Amino acid sequence: MMRWLVIAALLAIACRWLFGKWPWDYLRGAPSQDRELARARRLLSVPADADAPRIREAHRRLAAQFHPDRGGSTARLAEINAARDLLLNRIDADPTEPRK
Repeated sequence: MMRWLVIAALLAIACRWLFGKWPWDYLRGAPSQDRELARARRLLSVPADADAPRIREAHRRLAAQFHPDRGGSTARLAEINAARDLLLNRIDADPTEPRK
């Protein structure tokens, strides 16, 4: 029994040394913030490298389509607004993004 524990520990250390991650790190999904960003991009149909004008245009298009005054849902419009805000805040917080 002790031999199996030692072998498992050595395999875990070898995995960390070779791949830079512990074996149990591969069992986790993407971090929740990354999932939220991916969901927001999918909702607005913009690529990962979309700039602020492109995000605003996608938001404007969807907001016009799903606005409650035009028969859309208030909840759906709130999702669209939240996706826009999340992506625009991400651009503002990214120091590698050039300012205009």
